[in-house]
Amino acid sequence: MTVGEQTLAAGERHELCDLMERLGPDAPTLCEGWTTRDLAAHLVIRESRPVAAAGILIPLLAGLAARAQRDTAERPWPELVELVRNGPPWWSLIGRGPISEKVNGVEFFVHHEDVRRVGRGWERRAADPRRAEALWAVLSRLARLCYRRSPVGVVLRRPDGTERVARRGRRSVTVIGPPEELTLHAYGRAEAMVDLEGDQTDVQRLQDSPRGF
Repeated sequence: MTVGEQTLAAGERHELCDLMERLGPDAPTLCEGWTTRDLAAHLVIRESRPVAAAGILIPLLAGLAARAQRDTAERPWPELVELVRNGPPWWSLIGRGPISEKVNGVEFFVHHEDVRRVGRGWERRAADPRRAEALWAVLSRLARLCYRRSPVGVVLRRPDGTERVARRGRRSVTVIGPPEELTLHAYGRAEAMVDLEGDQTDVQRLQDSPRGF
């Protein structure tokens, strides 16, 4: 499926669901400790139970989030995948239109790769310029948040030389790759296929620091 700015979220959502259906509920993912069942439950909660979903970021609500995750994961697998595929309820603020693209496009792309890139033998998907531009547009806005805990400055550079400063610092590391791989690096995925330019100590400090949300 060709992915454009208005279809990134929908395309990644449905491709992820197709893949989860093929692999089943017990397949591993890049999300530490999570199977595909756990990942599907997370996506359902995120879109349909906003208070519980807030527990992912707010310690005070962590218990609520954990209970919601456990209860949702116990649903029958076909039902759980279908809930992800059908998307959020009509009242969800992140479910439709431009907000959905900004919030869901990167989310579903990253989690799609979380399932695709497990184990040996995986390959990058064929290049899609429209998907790349859609991801770059979102990453350009989110990069500072993703790298906010980096102990060094961070510059993101595409193969064509286009750059964005993700974090300013006296010493910086340049992360080089196509937007898909830069997105995965920004979200803390070790499997991101990027090149890192800078002092090796600074590179290691960046790699060891938390990234994403």
